[in-house]
Amino acid sequence: MDFELSEEQQLVRDTFRRICEERIKPAAAAIDEAHEFPRRWFKELGDLGLFGLRYPESVGGSNLGSVACCLAISEVASGSLSLAAASAMQSLMGTDFLYTFGNEDIHDRLLKPAIQGDKISTICITEPGAGSDLSSISTSAEKVDGGYRLNGQKTWITGAPVAELFTVFARTGKDARLTAFLVERDFPGLTVGRAIEKMGCWALPTSELFFDDCFVPDDHRLGEEGGAESSLRKILGEIRVLTSALAIGVARGALDEALEYAGQRKQFGKLINRFQAIQMKLAEMGTDLEAATHLVHYAAWLMDRNKPHTREAAMAKLFATERAVDICDKATRILGSYGYAMEFAAQRHFRDIRFTLYGGGTSEILKLLIAREMTA
Repeated sequence: MDFELSEEQQLVRDTFRRICEERIKPAAAAIDEAHEFPRRWFKELGDLGLFGLRYPESVGGSNLGSVACCLAISEVASGSLSLAAASAMQSLMGTDFLYTFGNEDIHDRLLKPAIQGDKISTICITEPGAGSDLSSISTSAEKVDGGYRLNGQKTWITGAPVAELFTVFARTGKDARLTAFLVERDFPGLTVGRAIEKMGCWALPTSELFFDDCFVPDDHRLGEEGGAESSLRKILGEIRVLTSALAIGVARGALDEALEYAGQRKQFGKLINRFQAIQMKLAEMGTDLEAATHLVHYAAWLMDRNKPHTREAAMAKLFATERAVDICDKATRILGSYGYAMEFAAQRHFRDIRFTLYGGGTSEILKLLIAREMTA
């Protein structure tokens, strides 16, 4: 078994680690506390090629695959989850349907600029009454001359207040099956609703969307009418793995800070990293992070080789996110009262990490999926 990264993968990891250590981490608190989308940083990551790692050169990517994308996303997440989550959306969920089903005009006019970071994209699935249960989606699209009329409401849409491109799922036809559409921000009938105030990821805005007879031309239908659910399920594994990559990045940021603090803080005449109680926490954190990292990279490796990965992706997401929550909690305990202070990053990691528990399926849904795969 070969666990070595390729030269290209090592270069991706090292490049984004250096950028994060030298530039993103020192600015992370300011990025978060501004409560504004970090457009300049987002564009810089686009210029570095992050958003095109899994896409071919024909659309401006580098065709390095899912492992490389996970490595880059994890490095950014160790500094700023807001920025990393926006990057994950741009690298996969917000652009995949545009690449897979978009025509040449969509590729040239919209997808390529999105990969370069010049246009912000997102995906619109969740509704007030529909989350993990895709069958509950009620947004509808009625066929009319030259296109469709969309009506309905979406919520918890990541990046919606700043996005220019929306991949929207709606029900069409007599069978009311899911169809995907590309909605551009200036389409009449699209309204961005209230922003949702969140516990963490303050620099990544989230809001509701409303569609009121929003006209979408035929060439903005992404894929066959009624075929979106099967297409969406195909990328769910990658969504889960990329979310896991976000989680292990945040966890590593929290562990690094805990290690640094424990190596400087003295109590009772010695560094606190000499006390067994602290050592046990650090050992548990390091072991959990190492195990989660291997699960995530293995699932991404399977995807890069087009091998079955449904169970492995679900396991990676379940384990990585739950362990990352625990790692971030332990980091605040090691820092003591300073883990509660805004001047340290531990409190931000503690707030932000829960974001990863929900996207791509909750832990409870993932457990049911894993059990089903095991007993099939």
